[in-house]
This record gives sequence, C-alpha cells and structure tokens, in this order.
Amino acid sequence: MEDRIIGRVYRVNGPVIEASDITDAMMMELVRIGEGRLVGEIVKLAGNTAVIQVYEDTTGIRPGDDVFGSGMPLSVELGPGLIGTIYDGIQRPLEALLEASGEFIAKGITRPALNREKKWHFIPSPGLKAGDTIAEGFALGTIKETDRVSHKILVPAGKGGTIKNLTAEGDYTVADSAAEIETASGIAKIDFYHRWPIRKPRPVKQRQPLKIPLVTGQRVIDTLFPLAKGGTVAIPGGFGTGKTMTQHAVAKWCDADIIVYIGCGERGNEMTDVLMEFPELIDPRTGTSLMDRTILIANTSNMPVSAREASIYTGVTLAEYYRDQGYHVAVMADSTSRWAEALRELAGRMEEMPAEEGFPAYLPTRIAEFYERAGYMTVLDGEEGSVTIIGAVSPPGGDFSEPVTQHTKRFVRCFWGLDRQLANARHYPAISWLESYSEYLDDVSGWWETHSGTSWLKNRAEIMELLQKEVRLQQVVKLVGPDALPDSQRFIIEVCTLFKNAFLQQNAFDDIDRYSSVEKQVRMLEIILTYSRRGADAIRRGVTIVKLRHMKIVQDIARMKLSVANDDTTAMDKLEARLERAMDQLESIYE
Repeated sequence: MEDRIIGRVYRVNGPVIEASDITDAMMMELVRIGEGRLVGEIVKLAGNTAVIQVYEDTTGIRPGDDVFGSGMPLSVELGPGLIGTIYDGIQRPLEALLEASGEFIAKGITRPALNREKKWHFIPSPGLKAGDTIAEGFALGTIKETDRVSHKILVPAGKGGTIKNLTAEGDYTVADSAAEIETASGIAKIDFYHRWPIRKPRPVKQRQPLKIPLVTGQRVIDTLFPLAKGGTVAIPGGFGTGKTMTQHAVAKWCDADIIVYIGCGERGNEMTDVLMEFPELIDPRTGTSLMDRTILIANTSNMPVSAREASIYTGVTLAEYYRDQGYHVAVMADSTSRWAEALRELAGRMEEMPAEEGFPAYLPTRIAEFYERAGYMTVLDGEEGSVTIIGAVSPPGGDFSEPVTQHTKRFVRCFWGLDRQLANARHYPAISWLESYSEYLDDVSGWWETHSGTSWLKNRAEIMELLQKEVRLQQVVKLVGPDALPDSQRFIIEVCTLFKNAFLQQNAFDDIDRYSSVEKQVRMLEIILTYSRRGADAIRRGVTIVKLRHMKIVQDIARMKLSVANDDTTAMDKLEARLERAMDQLESIYE
C-alpha cells in the first residue's frame, strides 16, 4: 500500500473522523489513520475536507494525526484459500489475527486475507498456450481448493489480450504469476489472486430467468414457499423465533455449491455455534465436511459498527467471485437489520437528515443495491452461475411494519415470515403459512413437475386452500366449540393438524427428519392429500370422523417423516397402498 500523507485528522466522532487539508483523495478511497494505521474509507468530500468511516476502534486518535491514502477503494482479495476461512467484516482472517494479537484484536493489526506461504497445485487449461488471444473472465487454469471446489484462475475484468507467457503446471503461492498478457495498455501480469472493490458488482454477460429451485431439504420451504437459485428472500421474525436457526438449516442442507455466511451484528455466542458446528457437520451429498464449501464472515455485535456496514458487501463480492467460476452460491446475511442500524448510526454521526425511525433517506437504495447483486447469470466465459441471497430481518418487537422489513419486501420476491406463536409451541421451522409467500411458484413449477412426475403446483394449491379453510373454521371453533361443526368441516381441521405435525414441523436433531429429499416431500404430500380426498368422500358416504381418526394408518402417516428414509421409495409405496386398502375397507362397511 502506498504510504502517502493526504491530510490531517480534524475531528473525531466515534467511528467517524473528519479530516482537513485533504489533497489528492477520491470518494470511497481506502485510507489509514494515525500511527496505528487504522483502516478507514472516505465517504464524503467537501473542498479540502473529508469524512472518513473507520472500521476499527478510534480510541486514542486525536486531531493532528496523519491520514494516509492508498489510491484504491476498499477491496477484497480473491483467489484460492477463501473456502473454509473465517474473516471479519473487512476480510481480515480471524485465525491469523488470533495468532498475532491473542483473543482481542489489536488496533491497526492486519494480515493478508489469503495465505501467502501456502502452495497450490496449478493445472493450465488444456490446449492453452502463449500466443492465444483470451478475453476477460477466461479461465487460465484450475487449482483444487477443496475436495468439491475446483478453483478457476480467471483473467480479471479489463485484462483480456494475447498471452505472452503462461505458467506451467506446478505448485505456486497466490503471490506468484499465473500468466503475462499483452493488453491494449501494455503487458499485464496476472497473479493467482486479484483485488476487487466490495461496493462494485462484478461484470457478467447476461442475466438469466430463474427456473431452478434452491432445494433446502426443509419441507415448508421447498413445497410451500420455494426459492429459486439466483433469487432473494427475507426471513423476518422477532427475537427467539428462529431466524438464525432457519438460516443454519438452509446453509447446512441446501444444494448450493458454495455457502457464504455473514454474521452481521449478531451475538457472539450465535457465531460461536456456527464456528463449532460447521466443521463437524457432514454434507449429505459428498460425505465431506460442510466447511469444504463454506466461507464465514464474523462481524459480531461487539465489533466496530462501521465494519458491520462493510461486511455485507464483502460477503456478496466473495459470492460473485465463485459465481463467475460457474458455481451456485448462497449468501446468508444475518441480519440485515443490524446492517441497517449501522447505517443509521453512521448517518447520525455524519449529521445527515434522518428519515423514518431515524434511518437515513438512502436506506431503500442501499437495500435494493444489495439484493440486486443476486441473480442467475451467464458469466463472462459463457458458463452459468448464481448468487442467491437469504437475508434475515430482525424487526423490533416483531413488528413487520417497521422500515427495514417494509423496504426489504419491496426488493425480494420471497418472504418467509416467522410466527411467534409457532415458535412458542416449539413448531420449527416457525415459518407462518399465512404470512409467507413466494413469487417463484410459476418459475420453478416446471422443474418440480419434471423431477417429481406429479402435478406439484396443483397439489400445493390444494393443501394451501385447506390451510386457509382451517383458519376460518378455527375462528368458529373458538366461538362455539368443535362439536358445532359438521364432520366434513371437522375433518378439514383433522387433515390440517396432521399436515402441520407430519409435514411442516421438522426435527433438526433427527438423523432422518432434518433433511427431506424432493422425492420424499412429494410422496408425503401426496399421501396426506390422498387421505384428505378419500376421507372427505368417506364422510359423504356416512363414515364418521371418529372411525377415520382411529385408523392405525393415520398414526403411521404421522410418523412417516421419522420412520421413512429419504431414498426408501418402497416404504412410501407400501404406506400409500395400506392407506388405500384401509379406506376401501372402511367404506365397504357403509355401503
């Protein structure tokens, strides 16, 4: 980094510093403050003064301290070694900081985001040689980063041209050169890593329509409120309703290739759980550790508030980098409310005009900019990749009408609203089937019906209609009691209760129930709907609801989520056949 003085500290206001005598500075430039070289970013320029957002504790900084410019924006390092690493909000590796300064991060301390000592085995792309003309985004070769991630060394944006020199197969560090390319502006050396500004979206060739669901293994999500790969979803809920645990479950079991988990302003013990659990969890698809596909960004509530604001952009930039290699990446942002609170605090310190509830007037713009970086893309080298953003929202008191939740709903197409009553009843995931919605239903229905061989959209609509009827019937029950309802309506309540307990409720600690395959979800829904249809027909023939309720097969249906393995299609076939026989026998008595 260039060590040049561009100004002096004039005023210190927490993490916001005003500097005077500014020369040769630019907006969003990365700067260092004082003798400790604290990391900061210029967020406002006026004449020869600047407002600097500092990403560390500013205790000890005083007027007159030097401000050092770098000539570059706040950026992240992109290259092999990101997977399995734990970073803070400005991409400092926390394990390296632990070795350097102990359990508390010393002010001004920094370490390279990528290990400069570790060697990686590089294999050039087949047939590629000196003299070939390549474009930006082209893969010079690959490095085996983990058992499941083959890391492509890409030509950075704006560096296309003719290869003058290509590194041979062998072991190299990230600081070594992968190639030299003759560009329009001269010879460019391409290292095994490069830097990218966190607030600038990475370029792509084309945005594609969203047609493939992100399969999470959580039945209430996949079946009722599906999320498409490249889509966006908000998970709002009050304290204790299960936002973090829902994100953990999605991160553990979804079929994304890479997970970027951003702990943005959350409690330290929650991030500790993530750090302790993930290395021990086994990916059901590969049999290897989940850390082999995970990047963790830990910026807890006791860390500097300004770094919380940057952590969101750091995470989504890392996600875009792997998307550009043709991977499907899921970003977990927990939580965007803490990020918005950081914006509010910084805006207040910069004396900006507040809008509703004290949030800055540009809050909707910032939220939109973040979620717009999701998408299913054709990347520069012609492959397809996606970034899916799953953002938790923590409305104070569980009030969904507060600004962060309302603005987020404007920019996402899927909404998993968490319900306090469900959480109190230990019904997890506590996703409300009344307040939640997904606008991806029509987009992903073709995929579901192709892979399930059933009328998935029709079946989903049928069970959702029953759930809506059950809500109205429960209101009547509260007034006059269940005995006032005819058997046909009481049976609707019975079916919905069975559906909630046997399908929507899922045990994250059960080896079978914690993850449900697409096939198992489809069959479970079909069996419950078969019971609903046959039972309603039986009641019209004179069968009493007591007889239906006491059939042994009903108890087996209630336990099928725990007793039938994901790949045991034979057991599901037998269960459905037994249900049909039981209903035939019951109806024959009343003929």
